[in-house]
Amino acid sequence: MQLIRPDINIDFIGKRKIALTISALMILVSLGMLAVKGLNFGIDFTGGTLVEVKFDKAPSIADVRSSISPKGYGNAIIQEFGSPEEILIRVQNREGEKSSTISTAILDGLSEKFTADAVEMRRVEYVGPQVGDELTQAGIMAVLISMLAILVYVTFRFEFRFALGADAALLHDITIVLGLFAITGKEFSLPVIAALLTVIGYSLNDTIVVFDRIRENFAANRKRKTPADEISVVNGSINQTLGRTLMTSFTTLLVVFALFFLGGEVIHDFAFALIAGIVVGTYSSIYVASPVMMSLAGRFKSNEDDIKAMEARP
Repeated sequence: MQLIRPDINIDFIGKRKIALTISALMILVSLGMLAVKGLNFGIDFTGGTLVEVKFDKAPSIADVRSSISPKGYGNAIIQEFGSPEEILIRVQNREGEKSSTISTAILDGLSEKFTADAVEMRRVEYVGPQVGDELTQAGIMAVLISMLAILVYVTFRFEFRFALGADAALLHDITIVLGLFAITGKEFSLPVIAALLTVIGYSLNDTIVVFDRIRENFAANRKRKTPADEISVVNGSINQTLGRTLMTSFTTLLVVFALFFLGGEVIHDFAFALIAGIVVGTYSSIYVASPVMMSLAGRFKSNEDDIKAMEARP
């Protein structure tokens, strides 16, 4: 089944200046919001209180949340822990608030809803800000190491200008996703870091598919002499992979939308990051990676060297 005609010829590269202008505006807005508003860091990064309680029978997450909302903890992270009867509640401490005060208020709220005999407090722990600092640094390092590894891999697999195009697309994707979290005020937590790393892998995979077709078509069109010839080859390569790109993104989004709407509060922000990343990553593999790669043509190697180098690689 083909959803995209095999003879389709959309002038993606011809519209690259418009697309890059839109990308630049989105990046500027994202950086501005990150500088002005910042991210809403979760308990993993800011420190807070973790409360584990056990019920005599499995409660619903919605009932637990509604019972502690009057106490001022409606935004707490609530999830099952070990068994359906055991619930983990993570709360960000307000200024000057002690963990003992939080745990007492939570237990009172649960007891009012479920009765005192139905709820047992298992443990209360405080996650200090020093742990948060370490997690922040580890998250940043994970993203930077990923970017460096991608630069090395794509340089080896293709050439340096292709690697710069791929990394530019990934930086574009991460910046815009972070900007969306700053704009919406959604909680930025460790699962979101995992989503960002997933987005890096997804976006890179899309970009590599396009780059691989470009390499094949460069090798098959050795007589290209002018920039217009190269634009034609790149444009044709993007059109040839368009069906695969759109179908992959569509089917992946179906699953992620199901997680977003049906997965519950625990993975809501994780799914949001994936949705934003997949949409932006699909866009960047077409309108950012290839145009950046083309803008660097001739700056590192001659066209003839490009052909020979790409033909020599698997």
